[in-house]
Amino acid sequence: MSELQHAKAVVRAFYDALDHAGPPDTADAMAKHCAPDLVWRGFHPFNQIIGSEQVAERFWVPLKTSLTSLQRRLDLFFAGRNQIDGFETIWVGTMGHLMGLFDEPWIGIRSTGKVALLRYAAFHRVAAGRIAETAMYFDIPHLMLQAGVNHFAPQTGAHLVQPGPMTHDGLLYDPQEPSEGEATLSAINAMLGDICSWDVERTEPLVDELRRTWNEHMVWWGPAGIGATYTIPRYAAQHSGPFRSAFRTRRFSGDLAMIAEGRFGGLVGWPNLTLQHDGGFMGMPATGREGDMRVIDMYRREGRKLTENWIFIDLLHFWNMQGLDVLGRMAMIEPVHAAT
Repeated sequence: MSELQHAKAVVRAFYDALDHAGPPDTADAMAKHCAPDLVWRGFHPFNQIIGSEQVAERFWVPLKTSLTSLQRRLDLFFAGRNQIDGFETIWVGTMGHLMGLFDEPWIGIRSTGKVALLRYAAFHRVAAGRIAETAMYFDIPHLMLQAGVNHFAPQTGAHLVQPGPMTHDGLLYDPQEPSEGEATLSAINAMLGDICSWDVERTEPLVDELRRTWNEHMVWWGPAGIGATYTIPRYAAQHSGPFRSAFRTRRFSGDLAMIAEGRFGGLVGWPNLTLQHDGGFMGMPATGREGDMRVIDMYRREGRKLTENWIFIDLLHFWNMQGLDVLGRMAMIEPVHAAT
């Protein structure tokens, strides 16, 4: 078995054990498949947690208690060597939804008693037959919207329950042709090169820049609070253009991992970039403050260019750095809302 296939087998066994464990058995399931000093990174309010037992206690047990009958619905599963560290470490990337019955409140979000979907993506570093490091990012505002809670202005894109790839072939359980992964990584790097070289003085039309690395009918599956958008012109108008106007000063921090296999790839950072909020983002006025963005991006390539992109941004952490505590605000006003 190749190293990539072995890493996939480790993560699949972990998911199987974790997904079948009830809340009391979750710590044991994690201990069997994760390093005891596991480094786990998640979105606000969980942030970084050290140790598989602590991850079980602080994240998984409360989530499983709130979203009962929890099941994992995978859309992407692939592995690769990490470009960021010179292709030394092996990571497995996954994406999908955790679906359950929202029977108890979770991090202050009121329960509905109805089916709910927590959209997520995760990267796992596998070493010595165990998961040594995880970055698991989840769209909390999307879950809030399902519970009827919205603290953000109208989105520039559309709010949707986001599907997996149009081609329905994102679960790469079997070995893939290495050259396909290399082509995907090359396409991602070309796109990132354009983003990193952009500055406010540039006169090239944004759609022309995007057409170098994106197919015309690309889909940008953005997080709740921003939304999804389709085709290059609409992506330029509904997200990329407004985003660049809102954040003219940016500093890239580098990524934890960037991998690709077959026609799928992704990257994760902690944070990926730091931005100065000059105004207009998500309908909020300028603060002049810097804020970090922790991001996972997942991609599907068609031909030489990218055609689908799923994005996870820790918006609650970003707005916390701007002085807006969304979860705290929800805790203050939701009881009043529930009583009316």
